[in-house]
Amino acid sequence: MSTWKHSFDRLAAFCYNHPDDILSLVREKSPAMASAEPLALTLPLSRSVVQALRAGQHVLLTGEVYTARDAAHQRLIAALAAGAPTPIPLADATIYYTGPTPARPGGVIGAAGPTTAYRMDPYTVPLLRAGVRATIGKGARSLAVRAALQEYCAVYFAAIGGAGALLATCITACQPVAYFDLGPEAIHRLVVTNFPVIVAHDAHGGNAYVEPA
Repeated sequence: MSTWKHSFDRLAAFCYNHPDDILSLVREKSPAMASAEPLALTLPLSRSVVQALRAGQHVLLTGEVYTARDAAHQRLIAALAAGAPTPIPLADATIYYTGPTPARPGGVIGAAGPTTAYRMDPYTVPLLRAGVRATIGKGARSLAVRAALQEYCAVYFAAIGGAGALLATCITACQPVAYFDLGPEAIHRLVVTNFPVIVAHDAHGGNAYVEPA
C-alpha cells in the first residue's frame, strides 16, 4: 500500500470514529460555527428557505446534491448557450464543487473535499439564472457572483477545506450521471446526510468572510 493511501485510510478512520472531536476542533477555529446550534435543512431548498438564511449560520444539509468542477461547468454553460437540455435538472439544484476520489472497497465514496469556488465564478451567474439555488465550495466569491445571489435568490455555502475524509462520512450515495469521460470530474449525484456547511454569502449581500463592524 502506498504511503499516501495508508495515510488517507488512517485519517478517514479517525474522522469516522471521532466525529465529535473533529467538529469540536472546527468550531474552535470558526466562531460562526460555535455561536449557535446548526440549522438542519432538507434539499432541494425553496426560495423562502434561502431568503431566511444569513451569512455565518451553521447548516446541516440532507438530500440530493450534484457535483461539478471546471470542466463540467464549461459543458453545462455550453449547453445553456446553445439552448440544449442540460443533463441534470437545474431548478432549485444544489451544486457541490468537488471531484470525489474513488471509493475504497465496500465504501460509498473516497475523499470529497471542496474545490476553491472562485474557479467556478466565470460560470456561476448563468447557472443561477437557470435556477440553481445553492452552491458549495471553499473561499469567497466574486462581486459578480455575490450580486447574482441577491438577484436570483440563491446562497453560497462554504464547506470545511482539508476535511474531505470527514465530509465523505456524510455522503450515503454516489452515482455518476453525466460527462462520464471526465472521470472524477464527471457530474455525480450525491445523497448527503447532515452535511456541515456555513452560509458564506447569503441572498441579501451578507458575507461571512467580512468581520462585523
